[in-house]
Amino acid sequence: MKLNIALLAGDGIGPEVIDQAVKVCDVVATKFNHEISWKPALTGAAAIDAVGEPYPDETHEICKNSDAVLFGAIGHPRFDNDPSATVRPEQGLLKMRKALGLFANVRPTFTFPSLLDKSPLKRERIEGTDLVFLRELTGGIYFGEKGRRDGGETAFDNCVYTREEVQRLAKKGFELAMTRSKRLCCVDKANVLETSRLWRETVQAMEKDYPEVAVSYEFVDAVAMRLVQWPNSYDVLITENLFGDILTDEASVISGSMGLMPSASLGSDIGLFEPIHGSYPQATGLNIANPMATVLSAAMMFENFGLHAEGKAIREAVNNALNKGIVTEDLADGGKAYGTSEVGDWLAANI
Repeated sequence: MKLNIALLAGDGIGPEVIDQAVKVCDVVATKFNHEISWKPALTGAAAIDAVGEPYPDETHEICKNSDAVLFGAIGHPRFDNDPSATVRPEQGLLKMRKALGLFANVRPTFTFPSLLDKSPLKRERIEGTDLVFLRELTGGIYFGEKGRRDGGETAFDNCVYTREEVQRLAKKGFELAMTRSKRLCCVDKANVLETSRLWRETVQAMEKDYPEVAVSYEFVDAVAMRLVQWPNSYDVLITENLFGDILTDEASVISGSMGLMPSASLGSDIGLFEPIHGSYPQATGLNIANPMATVLSAAMMFENFGLHAEGKAIREAVNNALNKGIVTEDLADGGKAYGTSEVGDWLAANI
């Protein structure tokens, strides 16, 4: 298979972890007789510095004409610490999601047997955890009207959803549940929010089309509590943009490190694959960032193309590295810590 992949390294540790994913992908391509053409492009703070825009038109052209996007991270402290900044790296990510129609963020959370005791949660609470969040990605409060009034003394952010936006995300949730344990949880705040009531009534109306799926409805605050009490009681969860952003970061630490969790953002045509961690600017250039989440995101990319053996090869290499202690400092726990590039080299050599 010939694959054209847009490569958006972004900011901070993004270029470092992306380099390791490229190493691994190139080895997989050679092993399985594929051809990958990488198309680098600017985004985030790096793009602002270069052209004054966090998601330039040139980058969009490269993305929309590719088979998939492999993405690192965006963000820089000089923007985080400046509330008055009118152009921000994160605006590029939101613009890209909207422009590419990436409405469904797929975030799996799973545990690694060799790391169960590194989780902040007790082994008996997390053992066997294997859940997936589907977060709606292009609607809600992040995209609603926002502004100031009363001379800047009052701020507002409107949360808006259409029934169609809920339906297309829920459809993916039902379909995913059918391939797993046939359990689906709709996460909302329907006792308070009108948008949540729209979510709940829309999903309820879709239940008849998927009679084999057992659907539950839970308030977001209850799910936030249960995720740290009994995470393995969940399988597939669907929710709106803001709730999903917060809950998936909470779920990510179950495994023991945010540096292990991949994600995919999907729409009708193209998919974007990225680690869930941020740009971690403090570690930039220090060769200490964990590349495994980005490498596992590449595994999700191959699997999205139907190349499951390729994805399995990557996952097995990561598991073997964890079992043998070939890990960066976030997982070393007092033992030998390997550099970002050393971990990437080891993974590539063992595929």
